[in-house]
Amino acid sequence: VKKEATEYINMFTENSTLEEEIKAVEKYNHLMDEVSSMMTLVGIRNSVDTKDAFYEEEQHFFDENGPYLQQLDHEIKTKMLESKNRKGLEKTFGKLLFDQAEVARKTFDPSIIDKLQLENKLSTEYSKLTAGAKIEFEGNIYNLSQMSPFLQDKDRNKRKMAQLAVSNFFKTNEETYDRIYDDMVKVRTEIAKKLGYDNFVQLGYDRFGRTDYTSKEVSGYRKQILEDVVPYVAELTDRKAKRLNITNPQSYDLSLSFLSGNPKPKGDRAWQVSKARKMYKEMSPETHDFFEMMVDKELLELDSKPGKAGGGYCTYIPKYEVPYIFANFNGTAHDVDVLTHETGHAFQVYQSRNLIPEYRWPTMESAEIHSMSMEFLAWPWIHEFFLEDTKKYQFDHLSGAVTFLPYGALVDHFQHEVYEKPEMSPKERKETWRKLEKQYLPFKKYDEDDFLNQGGFWFRQGHIFGSPFYYIDYTLAQVCAFQYWSESQKEYKKAWESYLDLCRQGGSKSFTGLVNHANLKNPFDQGSIKKIMEPIKTYLNQVDDQSL
Repeated sequence: VKKEATEYINMFTENSTLEEEIKAVEKYNHLMDEVSSMMTLVGIRNSVDTKDAFYEEEQHFFDENGPYLQQLDHEIKTKMLESKNRKGLEKTFGKLLFDQAEVARKTFDPSIIDKLQLENKLSTEYSKLTAGAKIEFEGNIYNLSQMSPFLQDKDRNKRKMAQLAVSNFFKTNEETYDRIYDDMVKVRTEIAKKLGYDNFVQLGYDRFGRTDYTSKEVSGYRKQILEDVVPYVAELTDRKAKRLNITNPQSYDLSLSFLSGNPKPKGDRAWQVSKARKMYKEMSPETHDFFEMMVDKELLELDSKPGKAGGGYCTYIPKYEVPYIFANFNGTAHDVDVLTHETGHAFQVYQSRNLIPEYRWPTMESAEIHSMSMEFLAWPWIHEFFLEDTKKYQFDHLSGAVTFLPYGALVDHFQHEVYEKPEMSPKERKETWRKLEKQYLPFKKYDEDDFLNQGGFWFRQGHIFGSPFYYIDYTLAQVCAFQYWSESQKEYKKAWESYLDLCRQGGSKSFTGLVNHANLKNPFDQGSIKKIMEPIKTYLNQVDDQSL
């Protein structure tokens, strides 16, 4: 691979013509599509069965060699940036590619390869430790994903015991989690210093190719959430406590929304997929063709099983021009959320599969607009999944999305503190988390759970370990998706057409570029969050949630 890639990189010379350079980039992209297809297949196989020794070894190979591929990418991008034909290349590939390459160029140097390898290794160690959780509960052994239904059980004592069992797993492994994260913070800070940054914060932003906002804008945005969302979430939490008939709600009460139980899809995985096929058939010709292809080609991996990694994701296999969806169904409403969410990602990348590799996906905070909006665009069909629980689901889904914003801002704020003060001890980090948690989630009480009361909740938040600074993205996308929800309530067809057009843009524009293209309000603009929240509050306030 290195030999072939270097051949294309070396096609850039003093005398190479624009045509030759375009051809070199195209050949390089074709080669890298082959390689990334192999990498992706390994990642898929490894996550479907983390116990499979062959794919574990393959994953290890890519953890070790990924940084060398990054080096090749660094080399060709440098050639493009420095080419005398740059204007022509910008015309062919778009200016954004060059803006992002300028940013990416700062994030890599061959001298940090060993540190990047260590960072990968620590990330894999975290995933393995968390995926391997064996939690004893009521005489059985469960992993973290399988504990989810107990955490939202109607029986209050069962919820409490389930939370304590989960906390106990993290408490037992506290030293290991502390060490992994401490090593991560240290190695990331070393990488940042070596690359000439003050600390890891800006490097974290640059790694995600954020070309149009900095931590300053993000800080102002978090402030809007503190002022315009946190008080409303406190109101929603009070309403929930009334519904649950609880006077002193504890953190383990917050996962249950209704005394009659949370809304649940009324069938198993196969039944849910059949409902999704019907929904996507009726939604649009594009979604119909797309979803049928996903089912026919067996690109949906949805069942929870032993040894399978947690969470859900969507990825893309360039060689076959298809996305792939991974999830862990557990019989809760989350099944429908994750299916519509990941289908939003998959549908978007499928719409932009013919763009250059860098533009197939947008940057993260934009990519999440597609997935979160798809959750809302599914509303007209949601009764297919939830039957008599439909009203419950809709109230829970929308209020849950609002409730998520302060948590997302907290995860982001915490990481800013951590990387601005990398010398903090593990204990100080937990104290910092708890202090911020009290600002953003003042209603979260851990009276009977020492571990969480001391600030240990974030151990379970994988992004903090594996994708630093990737979380505020979900909240930025959420407030954009809220605008699709509002529009679809008024004029569904108009909302759908705007969404489809946005999907086709892929990553050819930056976050604010895409927001402007779709005529959405920019979350960074002062006062925008207040405006976006208005129709949502109106809707939620007129629901008689006590009767649900």
